[in-house]
Amino acid sequence: MSPLLGHDDAVAAFRDALDSGRLHHAWLIAGPVGIGKALFADKAALRVLADGAGSPVEAPGLDVPDTHPSAHLVAAGSHPDFVRLERLTKESGTELARSITVDQVRGLQRLFATTPSMSPWRAVVVDAVDDLERNAANALLKNLEEPPPSTVFLLVSHSPEQLLPTIRSRCRVLRLAPLKSDVMTSALHIALPDAGEDELAALAETGAGAPGRALAFRGLDIAALDQAMATLAARGDPSNAGRSALAQSLALKAAQPRYEAFLARAPALIAAAARSRRGPALAEALALWERATVLAGSARRLSLDPQATVFELAGLLAALAPTPDRDAA
Repeated sequence: MSPLLGHDDAVAAFRDALDSGRLHHAWLIAGPVGIGKALFADKAALRVLADGAGSPVEAPGLDVPDTHPSAHLVAAGSHPDFVRLERLTKESGTELARSITVDQVRGLQRLFATTPSMSPWRAVVVDAVDDLERNAANALLKNLEEPPPSTVFLLVSHSPEQLLPTIRSRCRVLRLAPLKSDVMTSALHIALPDAGEDELAALAETGAGAPGRALAFRGLDIAALDQAMATLAARGDPSNAGRSALAQSLALKAAQPRYEAFLARAPALIAAAARSRRGPALAEALALWERATVLAGSARRLSLDPQATVFELAGLLAALAPTPDRDAA
């Protein structure tokens, strides 16, 4: 299993609960997409199972040696005391189902119907609990309200505020934050050992503390996308030709990953421009950044039309361009 970098406080909190014998039955692992929440949950589950299978594991944090029998079984998907719930692949085999179904959650009863096989513990990871359909969320809630003995639930959530309040109330919350710059760079070095320094630097900036997001943007020619946005910000777009071309190119279905990168990068570019301004120019840039942040977030959450969204966001970038009045100020 990959190493978990950063999140030292969350690791220490979980280990303290485990080592003291006061392990809560349900943990909500919350934070932005791509920062390692699923890896944290998987490693925490494995550590619980491995520690309970014999002598405590002599490894720091949540680490378990790859040679440990529990690690072998979890990696093979055959550990009798471990279940991972996630969206299944559709019959076409090309994309994932929209949600985790109620039948998947009800299938946990097979795990709970028998005593643990290899240790006193059973572990269930739900990645992500945000993906549960309504009936599935209610079915999981019943398990959290009346937890099976010796079972730990690790629920990954990108948007905990959108969960059922009754689910949140049954969990101990661990909030994971974006990685610091040096940790982010180390994580990308491990994931991409053959990548050049320039590529790693660009990915680290694009990922904004989330290695998973950065890796998803690899191969998308982010430099060219940044150049197009920088040109709009420097020269403006009085004829709308530049933002129209950008909107059309990013609206194609095949361009979805680059569109996601644009949504992440456009507010960041405006924020960078704001840092070099003072007075009214700073206030104007901050207002543009706020509008861009709201629009980019709404585009993801509400599935807004990509072409219209890019056109509007590109207009906010173009509004950064120098004007005679601003230059005089």
